[in-house]
Amino acid sequence: MARTRIGVIGAGWWATESHIPVLQALPDVEVTCICGLEPEHLRKVQLKFGIPYVTQDYKELLSRKDVDGVVVSSPHALHYQHASAALERGFPVLCEKPMALSASEAKALADLVEAKGLPFLIPYGWNYSSLSTLGRKAIEDGDVGEIEHVLCHMGSPLRDLLSGTGAWVAEKSMFTPNQGTWSDVSTGGGFANGQLTHALGLMLWITGLQASQVFAMVGRSESGSDLYNSISCRFTNGATGMLGGAGTMPRQSPFQVDIRIFGNKGMVVLDVERPRFEIYRNDGTSVSTDPCRTSGSYECVEPLKTFVELIQGKAVENRSPVWLGKRVVDILDAALRSANTGIVETIARVA
Repeated sequence: MARTRIGVIGAGWWATESHIPVLQALPDVEVTCICGLEPEHLRKVQLKFGIPYVTQDYKELLSRKDVDGVVVSSPHALHYQHASAALERGFPVLCEKPMALSASEAKALADLVEAKGLPFLIPYGWNYSSLSTLGRKAIEDGDVGEIEHVLCHMGSPLRDLLSGTGAWVAEKSMFTPNQGTWSDVSTGGGFANGQLTHALGLMLWITGLQASQVFAMVGRSESGSDLYNSISCRFTNGATGMLGGAGTMPRQSPFQVDIRIFGNKGMVVLDVERPRFEIYRNDGTSVSTDPCRTSGSYECVEPLKTFVELIQGKAVENRSPVWLGKRVVDILDAALRSANTGIVETIARVA
């Protein structure tokens, strides 16, 4: 069987901490080339992982013949530029979250993916968990009826990273995260784009909801990025939502992701921190399922595996497709605009 050849644009902290090692551990996969801006940095990555080719020019990577798919792991503000360029060259793309920083860029990417007919995946790790499977099935089976309200809360221990003062989470990593990427509000830094995007990706995948109106308030770090936020949301089916959370938990704390879905026949509870999955129905019956997960854990193996299998033409489920990324960006973009304007922001309907 021919090896699936992957090129990586952005060879920083998360690429070297997760994406490249995960890809190299998969059978019949080879990371053939990487792109980054710092020559010495690139040499270290090349030596550690035995990657044949490195370049500082992403266009050069996209012109190579030894690439079957592209992983975009560059800073937030460059995701749209790099992902759209890869798609235009005919490559399947795995694009880190958030897939874009504006609703207009997200729509353009979604339109391009549809026009090209190429695989496109955002690596939302929790979407590939048993909690995701259980939750989506419960909604599809009508276990709680029509959705009327959702709660989506996330907590993470990244105050220093989101404030631009450090990165305890990467103290043992090959590289530290780019501080500007995570804390500079002008380039998409902050809790919303850096963390809440994960919880929203999970909630929207499970429910299939699409937002129409958003109002938000945020608390900011010294750098101006949002450290914590509270988002009120109206969805196109009339349901309401309370979304948000905080990136200010103490160091070493497990992730909190708490999703509660209220329908006209009952409710669903998903909890990553404990973890648990429960259904409570209005008729008095209930279901409690052990999701078999470590408390508050996160991993990003299955999205990479699924991406490779999509390139190989296998019939696997993409649990984080481009339409989902667009719906997440729609909410985040509107929320951050609302936090600045102080008014309810409307999300454009797409036929």
